[in-house]
Amino acid sequence: MKTREQIYGQEAASLLRDITTYHCLRRAQLLRMYPGKEDKIINLLAYFVKQGRAFYHEAADCYCDSADTVIDTEMLAALWVLADFMEQVEYHGADEMPVKLVFFADGEVYEVVCVPPDKAALMTHALVGKEDQIGKRLVIIELPEQIDTLNIPGAAAYCIVDAEGRIQYFKKE
Repeated sequence: MKTREQIYGQEAASLLRDITTYHCLRRAQLLRMYPGKEDKIINLLAYFVKQGRAFYHEAADCYCDSADTVIDTEMLAALWVLADFMEQVEYHGADEMPVKLVFFADGEVYEVVCVPPDKAALMTHALVGKEDQIGKRLVIIELPEQIDTLNIPGAAAYCIVDAEGRIQYFKKE
């Protein structure tokens, strides 16, 4: 007979790492990040909440690393992009502004960047000059019209992410 540690050990450690790294994730994101292990993840989340190691915010359907975590909508959008690539992801982690997160998939490095319409110039400026330090950039935008106004170095694709995690990808012509 297997112990709880043998059954849940790897997933428990990874799940706690994800919650503490990203601070707040939607339940659906966590389930997509662990394909084929949904039942284990649901059980572990309930266990972590009961232990006080994670906090569930019912209104937002999010699991957070503290009771007073402020929900970062840009990070949630970036996590949807990560979840979209999860089958190929070898490693992922949070990064520093202006990059929200970075991940390795199929031997490539990807950076996920969010560019709100009112911060296009600031984000472009923050990313210029770092072309030699990057992999492929996935740029989250709010409106397709933003694409023509942006000059993001290393942009592999632009994407619009809705609240349910549906993603539309665009390439600049």
